[in-house]
Amino acid sequence: MTVERMEHIGIVVDDLDAATAFFVELGLRPQGNTRVGGDWVDRINGLHGVDAEITMLETPDGDGVVELAKYHAPSGPDGDPQAPANTPGLRHLLFRVDDLGGTLTRLQSHGAELVGEVEQYEDRYLLCYLRGPAGIIIELAEKLDAATDSESAA
Repeated sequence: MTVERMEHIGIVVDDLDAATAFFVELGLRPQGNTRVGGDWVDRINGLHGVDAEITMLETPDGDGVVELAKYHAPSGPDGDPQAPANTPGLRHLLFRVDDLGGTLTRLQSHGAELVGEVEQYEDRYLLCYLRGPAGIIIELAEKLDAATDSESAA
């Protein structure tokens, strides 16, 4: 038995509307929003009295989905929204973009902040880490034309 595919990544946020706007600005498409609760949700989460609102967003290619969840109950511990990139646990999501500079500017208008600097990796990519909703690190990667040309020749 093997994994067939990864269905989605779940991110718990404090401000569902702001997080949704951030990912829509990045280029993801909202698939739907719902509120969940009840015994079955409690059992899955290992919590009691779950009342959560969930928004699903799909990548433009249709292969990736981000689930944003706002728990109205029960209250949970605060995370560390400034956790550095080397903290154990899920640290970042990478999205390939067609214009890193333009994407970064648009996301900064939604509160995103660069973690470090924009850097070029060889002649292949422009890369950067930025901090988005709930402190999650988003990596942006823009494939450079030279990388496309050299890969086409291979």
